[in-house]
Amino acid sequence: DLEEVGKARRTGTRVTFLPDEGIFAERSVSWDTLSNRLREMAFLNRGLRILLTDERQERQEEFFYTGGIRQFVELLNENKTTLHPRPIHIEAQRDDTYIEVALQYNDSYAETVFSFANNINTQDGGSHVIGFRSALTRTVNAYASGRNLLKDLKVSLSGDDVREGLTAVISVRLPSPQFEGQTKGRLNNPDVKGLVEAFVNEKLGEYFEENPGIGRRIVEKASDAARARD
Repeated sequence: DLEEVGKARRTGTRVTFLPDEGIFAERSVSWDTLSNRLREMAFLNRGLRILLTDERQERQEEFFYTGGIRQFVELLNENKTTLHPRPIHIEAQRDDTYIEVALQYNDSYAETVFSFANNINTQDGGSHVIGFRSALTRTVNAYASGRNLLKDLKVSLSGDDVREGLTAVISVRLPSPQFEGQTKGRLNNPDVKGLVEAFVNEKLGEYFEENPGIGRRIVEKASDAARARD
């Protein structure tokens, strides 16, 4: 049992480790791999302070982000020209599932999406990403139609058109995640798709109504992609 032994000025957990040479042939620990992962953890848990120390080279780095995944998106778009100055950030609790999304468009043609489930990087996406993409396409199309912004467009906006130039981070926390494969690269909970889809439809629709200029710029970007595709 734990017992109190005195007063402390701060709280937290210190982890010290060394790979077992009986198991690992290569025991050299990668600073870049560790720092990238711990940076993700700090982004996903805003306000959490993580201190990484490498005593081999007397190297130290601190990760602390009060803006959470909003700052994550800003970092990903750091050297790009963005369509709107601040990332769109939405979050909510749906039943037992917490959903948080940050997204920002830039003037490139590539889509960059990072997704996480219970802080695990789901590199292959899954139900939360499917729900997000479906809702994003529907919401942008609904906003464009409601504002009559597609009158000069011969084709409708596809999902690829809407996601051109998109940078997004999607994070969900749920009680019983179901992952595919040993690496947990894909989330398979079927109910999460519907939860994320309904959440993004509602919150993103509200954001566009409150920020019509940003909504218009996103529609124009997607319309240019649709014309080029046509």
